[in-house]
Amino acid sequence: MATYKGINGFAVQSLASDPSPLDEGQVWYNNTSYAFKLAAATTTGTWASGGSLNTARYLGGATGSSTAALAAGGNTNSPTYTTATEKYNGTSWTNNPTGLNTARAYSGVSGPQTAALLAGGIIAAPADLGTNASESFNGTSWTNLPNINTSRFAVGSAGTTNTAALIYGGDIRPTSPINSAASESWNGSSWSNIPSLNTARVGLVGFGTTTAALA
Repeated sequence: MATYKGINGFAVQSLASDPSPLDEGQVWYNNTSYAFKLAAATTTGTWASGGSLNTARYLGGATGSSTAALAAGGNTNSPTYTTATEKYNGTSWTNNPTGLNTARAYSGVSGPQTAALLAGGIIAAPADLGTNASESFNGTSWTNLPNINTSRFAVGSAGTTNTAALIYGGDIRPTSPINSAASESWNGSSWSNIPSLNTARVGLVGFGTTTAALA
């Protein structure tokens, strides 16, 4: 009967820890974790320019995938905020016929292109304050939802649909910056306060689901 050693010319080593550096195709047995392991090939990708947005902006909300993305709101010429919404198909951006109900920037956005949720953000009136407005997108239009409990902008957000989402952290300034640790969850009908972040902060990156999120 053929053996691994006979076919490949060497025996599988039994090691207390994973070897380093690894060679592609290398096989070993880790006798600490009691597992056979294989060094698989690794590949690196490259970035390529995609189609440009129709409306130049910064601090806009974005969500979706590389072939079905959504961009909404943003600052077009400080302090001018936009409602413009665009959809990406993997090649080019298309203006959505209807924009956000509330012009804003620096919002928390989550979910796919056809079931997105946007909450909070900074608005132009009366003096670049945070908003508590939230909206959902069905792939065609935005619908106003119940307000979040704490007005804020530059929040982190997570969620996989417009019926289940989180927002956390952000700036709750009335006149000067105040970092927040407050967190809220959306269940499809209302926002609820949930345990706060351990560290109050602003300008977060967030992703994940309502039960497994990262800030």
